Amino acid sequence: MELKWMQNHRDFVEKLIRYGNTYAAHYRIQADFDTGVSFSPSQIQTLEYILENEDKNEKMSKMAQRLGVKNSAFSKNVSKLMDKGLLEKYQYSDNQKNIYLKATDKGRKVYNEYSQYVYQELFKPIFDIADELDPETVNKFGKMLDIFSDTLIWYGVNKPEPRKLVKLEKNNY
Repeated sequence: MELKWMQNHRDFVEKLIRYGNTYAAHYRIQADFDTGVSFSPSQIQTLEYILENEDKNEKMSKMAQRLGVKNSAFSKNVSKLMDKGLLEKYQYSDNQKNIYLKATDKGRKVYNEYSQYVYQELFKPIFDIADELDPETVNKFGKMLDIFSDTLIWYGVNKPEPRKLVKLEKNNY
């Protein structure tokens, strides 16, 4: 069957689907990435986001939202990172409700080792290709990925109810 709705973008859609499926299959698998500490991609993304934004003192729910993960998944990652000695929780003395996260010295060291490894093994070849493109093309590609992500998030939240077969009474036909 010919899939006309994709027009001439079938190869791109296939690569996007392959990436999504591959990422989903490996999202929770732990490895040490030459750091001596095992963690999953979802855990390192949590640490990375916290390091990048720790001066903002964002609430955990806001961080989870910006990362596109459920609060419960974010909290689990935080707990696992704390167990590994990579994160610590803080709160202001006048506000016991809000929890703030900071990386430990060990967390910073592990992240620096991880980032050097992942840059060489994964991102350098991608960045080399991106450097050949004009910034507007890279920006448009990013917008395409945002649309795809936002649509998946929307569908997960607004998933339609399954259709049900409802018996009609004699008065209805």
